[in-house]
Amino acid sequence: MAKRPSDTWRTQMAERARKVATGALAPEGAGAAVPYPESLLLATDAALGAFEDEVRALREPSDDAVFGTVERVVLALNAIDGDDRHGGAGFCTLEREQLCDYIDLTLGGHGVDVTALTARRGLDRSELTDRWRDW
Repeated sequence: MAKRPSDTWRTQMAERARKVATGALAPEGAGAAVPYPESLLLATDAALGAFEDEVRALREPSDDAVFGTVERVVLALNAIDGDDRHGGAGFCTLEREQLCDYIDLTLGGHGVDVTALTARRGLDRSELTDRWRDW
């Protein structure tokens, strides 16, 4: 299974905090004190968890079923990114790329040939989420 981006973000924050605590990094060099608020991480985990559950449940799925699963997770992530409850935090370019890669890798890890799937719709593999993505 692909590693969730939110796990990577938590690890990065912990490493940054450790470096500040040991003096290896000046607090002013650490960037935002809380770049990923817990509310954003929890909401992202919930959306990705629901996506993982849906992908695990796919058995010889049609293209429509796979795209429906992608659409649901992307719309959930759109809602998270635009939610004011996260103190203005959202998905920046790097996070967006990580989320797209995660969706692709999760599908591939469960036997979906993403290249063939997208090609059948006249899309490049990198366009898997584009139809619904606001972030």
